[in-house]
Parts: sequence; C-alpha cells; structure tokens
Amino acid sequence: MFMGEFKHQLDAKGRLIVPSKFRDDLNGQFIITRGLDQCLFGYTLEEWAQIEKRMSALPLTKKDARKFMRMFFSGATEVEVDKQGRINIPTNLREYADLTKECTVIGVSHRIEIWSTEKWDSFYEESESHYEDIAEELIDFDL
Repeated sequence: MFMGEFKHQLDAKGRLIVPSKFRDDLNGQFIITRGLDQCLFGYTLEEWAQIEKRMSALPLTKKDARKFMRMFFSGATEVEVDKQGRINIPTNLREYADLTKECTVIGVSHRIEIWSTEKWDSFYEESESHYEDIAEELIDFDL
C-alpha cells in the first residue's frame, strides 16, 4: 500500500526521484500514465495487469469507454528506477501534468500520483475545506 506525501524536483532531463519509501514496492520498474485531475498515475506491474484486465471488459460500443481507454493507454509507459532512485518522465506526460520543476509524489493505496506541486497545493487547499463532507458522503468508518 502506498501512502504519504513527498516533494521532489524534476531535473532538466525530465528525471524525478521516486520516494525511497515507494521504491521497494515498485520493484524497480512500474507503469505511469495520464491520471485524473491533471496528475500522473503510477502502478506496479502487477496492479497494471489487473487494471488492464478490468478495462478490457469495458464495452467497445460505448463512445466514452473508447475515449477513456485511448487516453489512458496511449499515455502509458513503463519506467525504470535508476541507481540514483530516479525515473525519466516522457515529455508528453510532463506536459499533460504540467510538471516543470517542483513535484509532489503521493501514495494513494494501490497507486502513486505525481503532481505539479502548484496543482497539488491548489487541489489540496480546495479539497481540505470539504474533507469532512466528502467523507460523510462516501465512507462509513464504522468507528
């Protein structure tokens, strides 16, 4: 399970340090793709196989399913963590997520997300004020 929030800088070659806390679970290589809310999603190879299986069950006759699958899979790429703990993020994905320098990497259960720090801070600030309302609508913590 991935959790936590980490700030790192993208270097001039488009490389980003993967938080050391995540590296072991990612096994040195993983898949990144376009996520939602203008961030990138990162999945272990095992989790990616499960996602692909579920997505292949979507009906090809549905226009929205075709659109989503095209966007999701066309942006997908396998990345390898180098000896310094970095991955190289392709230009198309950096542009999609507006990654320039300051990045925030967060753990979200079975995936990681890579955000422009500016966009993450804005998302966080907006969501923070509704956190309890969202929880009330979605989750019964049964405490």
